[in-house]
Amino acid sequence: MHRQMTEQEIISSFDQAIKEGQIYVEYQPKYNHSTGRLIGAEALMRWNHPEFGEQVPNDFIPVLEQYGLIHRADLYVFEEICRFHNSCPNYMLPISFNISRHDLFGHDYVNEVEAIRRKYEIPVQYFHAEITESSAIGGFDLISNAVKQFHEKGYLVEMDDFGSGYSSLSILKNLPVDFLKLDLRFLAGEGLGGRGGIIVNAVVLMARWLNTPTLAEGVETIEQADFLKSIGCNYVQGYLYSKPLPKEDFLMLLLAHDIEPTKPSLLLIKAMEAERFWDPDSLETLIFNSYVGAAAVFCYENGDVNVLRVNTKYVSEIGMNQTEQEILSAPAWESFPPESREIYEQMIHRAIQNGTEESCETWRTFNSKICGKTDICVRSNIRVIGKSGDQAIIYAIIQNVTEEKRSYQALEESERIFRHAGEHAGVYAWEYNIDTHEMHPCFRCMRDLGLPPVLKNYPEPVIESGLFPPEVADMYRDWHRKLEDGVGELEAVIPLTADRIPFRVRYTTEYDENGHPLKAYGSATPVENPEK
Repeated sequence: MHRQMTEQEIISSFDQAIKEGQIYVEYQPKYNHSTGRLIGAEALMRWNHPEFGEQVPNDFIPVLEQYGLIHRADLYVFEEICRFHNSCPNYMLPISFNISRHDLFGHDYVNEVEAIRRKYEIPVQYFHAEITESSAIGGFDLISNAVKQFHEKGYLVEMDDFGSGYSSLSILKNLPVDFLKLDLRFLAGEGLGGRGGIIVNAVVLMARWLNTPTLAEGVETIEQADFLKSIGCNYVQGYLYSKPLPKEDFLMLLLAHDIEPTKPSLLLIKAMEAERFWDPDSLETLIFNSYVGAAAVFCYENGDVNVLRVNTKYVSEIGMNQTEQEILSAPAWESFPPESREIYEQMIHRAIQNGTEESCETWRTFNSKICGKTDICVRSNIRVIGKSGDQAIIYAIIQNVTEEKRSYQALEESERIFRHAGEHAGVYAWEYNIDTHEMHPCFRCMRDLGLPPVLKNYPEPVIESGLFPPEVADMYRDWHRKLEDGVGELEAVIPLTADRIPFRVRYTTEYDENGHPLKAYGSATPVENPEK
């Protein structure tokens, strides 16, 4: 039998539900849409009654709040999160837990949560407290005090469902939350081109002024996610990436390590229509002028190019003190050397033939009365947005990558010199991916030691081969556990190979923007006098 329980059934079944684990937790992942990487999750309370089946949270949670049972339920959920963290200590990400203002009435809730966290010895950075906008409006003093207490104990605080109720900017101003979660449900039936899309953009901009990151929940389409990214909201949560998952499925997601988007990341221009570019009030024009970076629209027909529109960012990205009018009136191929023009036209033909987004990098030569003759390298992404006969209307986004290309050229030269020097110095080097436990050896490691290009489950293969002898095996394994914990540097003199030749072995760790260890760079240098 599957039906929604009555109010009385909810109340009378609650104790048994807690005792038997009928109330459980699902986890909805949060992603950085720019990188496709998993950044955390939200813990959501669920109830599966043995007789009446799965219950709807919006039905049973208000009853628990009304009858003072939500406090026990929320503490139970928090403890379940702690148990989950302890079940996968090597794959921990921040998990947010929801707070009802009813948790705070007559309870020392923050200290109760803190006592549970300490009991399980979970670092505080793996928890985010979520308060709802409506809770803040309905009990500001209570919520404000809780936010202060959470901050004192090291928790980050998110304001959930912002935009779903009657938002109060004064509350947002006076409540120092660390994340702002935008609820996209109020855009339902309207799309991104109406007043709702303008409001979302304004809220994201306001949050940036407050130095408060934004996360959009309820994201269901690529168009929504790419629009959010274009206005500076990279963090998303919703069915586009994943529905809420049982803990077993969420654990499998974490164990996968190399997290990728479930749907391909596309440029927003895929959803645009050519005729709407000429409407000054359309979303396409708004994005073209303000959000997508350096952009242009041009017409291509049988080898001829006519630039129709450029935005101000395009003008500044090209540089050379040119005006928009000078760019529009100049012959389009004038700046392209023959080889670059051939590369660019091949890209255009691929885009027309395949109907896909295409990209290339080309060097261009510009002449300016002020700057003189200058070569720059431009990275271009294009897509056909309209066709008529042999004529194609093409949308382009460009980036001046001259410094990047020259840096790569300098880096390649440095690497050539380094490899030459390393050959003479006897240095061995490798790169270790901390999440996947994969090691990529240098050319000398492969040549002299017979190592393959990739070693999985590192360091076990080199221990089994005898490269790292048995007496240092446990120490070397412990080094890699320390790297996973975020240790920045490691160094020791270690006897290597069956001949026990002393080498000075070093590791240096690289971190992501959130301080999570990504890679470690190792080297081994012969020690002429190991006593020193």
